[in-house]
Amino acid sequence: MSAQRSEREVIGYLAFMGILLAFGIDASLPAFGELRAAFGLDAGSNRISLIVTLYFMGMAFGQVVYGPLADRFGRVPVLNAGVGLYCLGAVGAIVAPNLEFLLASRLVWGLGAASPGALRATIARDLYSGDQMARVIAMMMGVFMLGPVVAPIIGEGILTVASWQWIFGAAIILAAVQLMWTHRFGETLDPANRRPLELAEIVRGFLIVFRNRATLAYAMALTFGFGAFIVFLGSSQPVIDRIYGRADQFALWFAIASVLMAVAFFSVNRFIERHGAHRVAVAVASVSVASSLLLFLIALTQDGVPSFWVWFVLIAVASSAITLLTPTCYSLALEPMGELAGTASGVVGFVSTAGGAVLAAIVDASIDATVTPMAVGYVGYGLIALGFLLLAGARQRVAERVA
Repeated sequence: MSAQRSEREVIGYLAFMGILLAFGIDASLPAFGELRAAFGLDAGSNRISLIVTLYFMGMAFGQVVYGPLADRFGRVPVLNAGVGLYCLGAVGAIVAPNLEFLLASRLVWGLGAASPGALRATIARDLYSGDQMARVIAMMMGVFMLGPVVAPIIGEGILTVASWQWIFGAAIILAAVQLMWTHRFGETLDPANRRPLELAEIVRGFLIVFRNRATLAYAMALTFGFGAFIVFLGSSQPVIDRIYGRADQFALWFAIASVLMAVAFFSVNRFIERHGAHRVAVAVASVSVASSLLLFLIALTQDGVPSFWVWFVLIAVASSAITLLTPTCYSLALEPMGELAGTASGVVGFVSTAGGAVLAAIVDASIDATVTPMAVGYVGYGLIALGFLLLAGARQRVAERVA
């Protein structure tokens, strides 16, 4: 363990890890049109959203691997190895001769991004616990959400003077900064908590996670909440472009939505302190369902295409609320895991990221000329997430009575 770190330093470091993994998505969104042209896709093809889906799939499967490795070898070497793979995927995307190679590179890129993706919560759990951990993650996510504000603008700026390949090249520069910062930040795993890298131990760790009903319920709530958010992430550009004819304004509106999410993350801490992470999770899921249900009802009266302002305001509110399940559900899911933090974070990350990507892909494929599928997806996934949250709360109350 290295020297005592200030909370501000921890938040900044963890936020930058998030910005690194998100940059591979957010900066590329303005380049969808150029990527379609470069790889022979129709101007309106939504197949290009596969570069988002496969990135998330890589992140999901990678987290299962990085969790046990981080519990055995420490956070620093595993994080550095993942960042190296991140760079390899970015290079592959830059030189991709065809769509298939690009998609394979995006999968590799996502596998590398899984390392900071999994270890953000793991490092937070090494240093904090309970509602304090939830507050730190919320602050970290608030700073992290500045990435989606800036990244599309950077992507747009790069496209005005260079090709889309330079957007992917910028990610390699960020990866170099991450490596240097990690060297300075140091290791957070207590040597006494290192776990053997044996198949039996890994399986036992996974079983402990899956057998904890509260942890599993929070993980499932996070999965459906994340699925709703990825719908917005993967389909906001086609919706703004094809349905509302505002392609040249995408970076602006995406940045505004990201600012709203950042404000939500910065504001939620006082509510976590006052009411606890679980109650906040239930409240934000309820807000998301209410907002998206209103969007759905309005869409029904407008042939599936409400005014742009109605769509944007309601989907931004729904997205800002549902993303708050990340700090609350992650902290609640990892709270009982103790020395299994790395493995548990990997399992929760895999379940939520892979499951969320699949759920989002189902809705994304249905979005064509109306926003109704997006509204339906948000309502449905939000209600299921809310159900799992209520189940987790009931499990917790039973456990407290037994204790």
